[in-house]
Amino acid sequence: DEATDPSISEENWECIQQFCDQVNADTEGPLFALRLLAHKIQSPQEREALHALTVLETCVNNCGDRFHCEMAKFRFLNELIKVLSPKYYGIWSSEKVKSRVTEVIFSWTVWFPQEVKIQDAYQMLKKQGIVKEDPKLPEDKILPPPSPRPQNSIFDTDEEKSKLLARLLKSNHPEDLKAANRLIQSVIKEEQEKSAQVSRRVNTISEVSENVKRMDELLENYRRHELSSADQETLQALFQRCEKLRPLLFRLASEAVADEEALAEILQASDKLSRALGQYRQVVASQ
Repeated sequence: DEATDPSISEENWECIQQFCDQVNADTEGPLFALRLLAHKIQSPQEREALHALTVLETCVNNCGDRFHCEMAKFRFLNELIKVLSPKYYGIWSSEKVKSRVTEVIFSWTVWFPQEVKIQDAYQMLKKQGIVKEDPKLPEDKILPPPSPRPQNSIFDTDEEKSKLLARLLKSNHPEDLKAANRLIQSVIKEEQEKSAQVSRRVNTISEVSENVKRMDELLENYRRHELSSADQETLQALFQRCEKLRPLLFRLASEAVADEEALAEILQASDKLSRALGQYRQVVASQ
């Protein structure tokens, strides 16, 4: 209550730090903390909600894996989505609060690419038109990565960028802080593009595998003359979809040239697809 007190204009960092310490000390701290924070973020008082979002971001940076694990569950993400959704509290939540919630979820998609539910939640908001474009963070707001950062972050693999960022963040000059923020934003964009590529690849390979399996089953029934007219239509639709997946796999292979493991997965999926299409032509189209 003290950390999110709407009567104070500035953040009470002493209370926020004590809250983080309590979260870390209690076995069920993350679970209880997120319940309380969700309630405060949904407050009709703008200042209370904004303070709660600051507490949330501070917990993300200070409360480790247990907190991240609870935060990345739909149980909590849905509470944030309610603040944005016009079906719930979006009709009366202030634009400032909604903008901040969007920034928070967006930043998590970058720093926690392995958390599929966060990615799904953000993509759902975009699909429904609640989030129309990725938020652009203000120039004077530094967005440091949470601790620990996901493995293989560009700041981990690019030593030059990492050193430059460290130097800029240590500076007291406003221009250097703005430069640091621009660097972080460029890395966010680069990592988001990488994450999107991985997501496209995984989804496409999964779709190929499912379609090929279903086609094999239907073709087997077709050979036995046991296929209903509805299943014949399904088989034809699968064939047409698989035809469209071929150029998509080709593009994915072009994107993954530098990643041998990913390229091998794509080529394997391409082989499966070619075999299934060939069998369809041999068994169905010939008749």
